[in-house]
Amino acid sequence: MANSKSGDSVVDRIVRLISAFPQDVGALQLSDLAARAGLPLTTTHRLVGQLAGHGLLETEPGGMVRPGLRLWELVNRASPALALRQAAMPFMEDIQHVLNQNVNLAVLDGWEVLFVERLSRRGSATNRAQVAGRMPIHISSAGLALMAHREKALQASYLAQFSDPDGRLTSGDVRTLLADAAHQGFAQLKGVVDPDTWGIAVPVLNRRQRAVASLGVVVPLQEMRLQALVPALQTAARGIARRLADS
Repeated sequence: MANSKSGDSVVDRIVRLISAFPQDVGALQLSDLAARAGLPLTTTHRLVGQLAGHGLLETEPGGMVRPGLRLWELVNRASPALALRQAAMPFMEDIQHVLNQNVNLAVLDGWEVLFVERLSRRGSATNRAQVAGRMPIHISSAGLALMAHREKALQASYLAQFSDPDGRLTSGDVRTLLADAAHQGFAQLKGVVDPDTWGIAVPVLNRRQRAVASLGVVVPLQEMRLQALVPALQTAARGIARRLADS
């Protein structure tokens, strides 16, 4: 039930508050949190106090607020992402050991890619993917691998609304990339996010050949070995799919 002047329910405001924490920022000043959530300071203060009482947020001296351990605990209980990470981790470790590069695991959420795991090593290529971070589909090989193996109706809806404010790619470019990924069984992006890197990703397909996740690597352009990378990723993706089916 809505019980604020804006019409937002208490749940709406709590979600806005928790979602206001930006990626890679551990804590925010109460006033900054209120501004990012679009809530009055008094409302934010009250909700933060209530959430802190349940361990979902934590308050620190000086008015700093951070997500609480209780929030992390609840999110990770019986989460589909947790089951996916557990199934994928042995295969991701093998890929990283062989390639010595960043390896990422992602799922599709709307028109964005959500990264649920990433393994990295010192000295590996730059990789903008972060655990619990998001990227638009069209600038991520993971996103293209996922969308290329989803229903045609979903692809059509995605392309119909597509826009790229940065002008990197057109809808025609994305349509071609999706078609190539569907035909080849993997997606690749060369220098779209970082000019010196190449992203390669393959879908993790369930028994109905629907992409439930993607497994990808980011490598330096000069070390690109497509004929070696793709079979290794595809073998690992099949292993992950088998473990998910057995769980």
